[in-house]
Amino acid sequence: MKNLKDAEHLLRVAAVFLVAIALFAILRSHFVPRSFGEYGHYRGDAIGEIAALPVSFAGHGACESCHTDILEKKKAGKHAGVSCEACHGPLAKHADDPTGIVPTKLDTAVLCVKCHEANPAKPLWFPQVASQDHSAGLPCDTCHQPHSPVIDSGAKK
Repeated sequence: MKNLKDAEHLLRVAAVFLVAIALFAILRSHFVPRSFGEYGHYRGDAIGEIAALPVSFAGHGACESCHTDILEKKKAGKHAGVSCEACHGPLAKHADDPTGIVPTKLDTAVLCVKCHEANPAKPLWFPQVASQDHSAGLPCDTCHQPHSPVIDSGAKK
């Protein structure tokens, strides 16, 4: 009888663990989507949900077909491999209605530093600037042409 009395606290701890595991299993079944894990560590239904979203990017081909002058500048510059919409944002609506939907003018003082702000984690060959020291808050397009970024010889400094 003494052995049973000594083991009683162990049985209580085991019962608490069993209740906790059962509670966890019940809660998990309610909160984790059924398609989770269908494609590795992903929710399988996400593929259909993303495919159902409206198209918002036109693709660089749509931009280049109308803006051939910019394309020629861009081909000769350092941003030749950068998609137009990487800087200008999703423009499918503009591509569908070029005269009705005009994209807003970009603030290059904010936009360019998203990629070019100095950061020791970036490769040394990548052009970087400490924006506060470099331009004193002036927009980058004061001295640089964004589509073909080199310092303009006639630009104000």
